[in-house]
Amino acid sequence: MDGGVTNRGRIVMLVDNGVRGDSRVQKSAASAAAAGWEVYLLGRAPGPARRKFSVGGARVRLLPRPAPLHTRRHTLRSAAFRRPLAYPDARAAAYKEQWAKARRSDLWMRRAVLDLALRRSPGGVRTVPLRLARGWLRVPGGASRLAVRWIALRDRQRQQAEEYRTTLEGRLDRLATAAWRALLGNRAWRRLEPHLYDYELAFCAEIDALRPDLIHAHDFRMLGVGARAAVRARAEGRNVKLLWDAHEYVPGLNAPHHRWIPALHAWEKEHAPFADAVVTVSPPLAEQLRKDHGLAELPTVVYNAPVTELTAEQRTAELPDLRAQCGVGPETRLVVYVGGIAPVRGVDTVVAALAELPGVHLALVSRPPGGVSGAARAAIRAEGYEDRVHLLPYVPHWQVVPYLRRADAAVSPLVHLPNHEVAMSNKFFEYAQARLPLVTSDVRAMAQMVRATGQGEVFTAGDARDCAEALRRVLDHPQRYRAAYDKPGLLSQWTWEAQAAKLDRLYAELLGRPPAPQESGRLSTVVGLSAAPRAGVRQ
Repeated sequence: MDGGVTNRGRIVMLVDNGVRGDSRVQKSAASAAAAGWEVYLLGRAPGPARRKFSVGGARVRLLPRPAPLHTRRHTLRSAAFRRPLAYPDARAAAYKEQWAKARRSDLWMRRAVLDLALRRSPGGVRTVPLRLARGWLRVPGGASRLAVRWIALRDRQRQQAEEYRTTLEGRLDRLATAAWRALLGNRAWRRLEPHLYDYELAFCAEIDALRPDLIHAHDFRMLGVGARAAVRARAEGRNVKLLWDAHEYVPGLNAPHHRWIPALHAWEKEHAPFADAVVTVSPPLAEQLRKDHGLAELPTVVYNAPVTELTAEQRTAELPDLRAQCGVGPETRLVVYVGGIAPVRGVDTVVAALAELPGVHLALVSRPPGGVSGAARAAIRAEGYEDRVHLLPYVPHWQVVPYLRRADAAVSPLVHLPNHEVAMSNKFFEYAQARLPLVTSDVRAMAQMVRATGQGEVFTAGDARDCAEALRRVLDHPQRYRAAYDKPGLLSQWTWEAQAAKLDRLYAELLGRPPAPQESGRLSTVVGLSAAPRAGVRQ
């Protein structure tokens, strides 16, 4: 075990990623360490090797996660019931196909030999056997053609069986899912998504060896890992506390197949009762979690707000110039978007709105290189906006706010999804700290906040014309919307330092420890990654 002594207690944080791209996790770990807790942050290594580095005063360990249970059991079984003619695997199909080609090649050779013999024969009765032999070759030739069609049929059945296995969208798959849910209830995840065991098996030994006083489980996968570790410790007589940090609303996420949400929600429901406290990212999500899991208390809301108290090194680091990167001067009206780019993010709505906004430029700050797919780039070219849409890479999360200040307005164009309705994204607070007028789609939580504060305008999600009108209003009268940020206490509560104080009080209450001293800078986050590249922002 690594060294380190603290008089407040040991916190083990768990997260299902590599830490470096997750600003909320980095800030949580660093601020807890700055407040005097001994913090270990366990994340998932990108490969088979363990990795170590630090985030502020927190020790980070990335653990490999072998995933043998990710292979679904039904993919290892025969497809005889669904596709009775299917080959067992692609190798059998390839073997049969090649063997059929070899037989046809042999027939062509035999026919060519007979044709050559006939050409050399003087004719007459002596050619009769040769002609009969050549005519007989039509029988194996026809059989060979039938064999090729038969092999193709069986291979198509194999491909169809594999497609059903991959998509899990067949009628039998849905029937099996319904049956397991009815039979096992919240235990159904064991049959629907057994690979969740892989997470526990990858992390359990490390957590047990660290002997934490408190486990801070980030998001839904780590809830189960943390709950099981806490129960093991309690069974040994150690009163380990579990804090569940719910970043997302699982039933509202995009699912890769129909089993995913029922399985993950069942995993949540089985393990949520073991949490001693719950925190989440927005008031609507807090209400939803209390309803879904029958929580005795409303979860504490800890916004994913930006850091405002920086280290000397962070303050002196070179800050990229947003307008220089876009190649525009101060007279050009510039709208900025920060975050991932996918259809559910609604960025295409903003691009289309440019048709109604002559002269307005759009900066898309996303993952390098620009975070935009080839199809999206082609769409931008097709609209003729290559000179007005600028694809820029992320900057370190502690630079986002000053980086954005050179824009004229910001946009958050999320489409309607259940998870988006309850989200208060980190970009919302970054835009606010940059004092940018904000145009947001009418997803519930953020639209309510914008209407309440007057910091921007709301448009109908997916409606490019309405988006353009909202952007025009804030660009024409920016000071009207910037004035909303002058409300006393508004921006001071939307800082990570204020949110970190909530977390620290919760840690102290759970463990029966005195609260941290509140002197200046005590709870500031020193988020610098040693032996690691600079981190990017993440929603």
